[in-house]
Amino acid sequence: MGAQVNVQEAKTRLSELLKRVEAGESITIARAGRPVAELRPAQPVAPVFGGLVPGLVVGPEFFEELPEDELSRWDGTP
Repeated sequence: MGAQVNVQEAKTRLSELLKRVEAGESITIARAGRPVAELRPAQPVAPVFGGLVPGLVVGPEFFEELPEDELSRWDGTP
């Protein structure tokens, strides 16, 4: 679950909250501490590598397990 904000805070900080939602966060809006609505991305957010290079998207193959010979080259084991 993401952050929870009250209605007044959501009204005051809507632009900031929308930036957070665009980055993939979900935000619950509550009235008197009771959740009444949720701000969430309209479509899935693609993973961005490091967030430093705009437009650079990492595909699902990046997260696949590496073969043993590749792993050994990274950790220095023979």
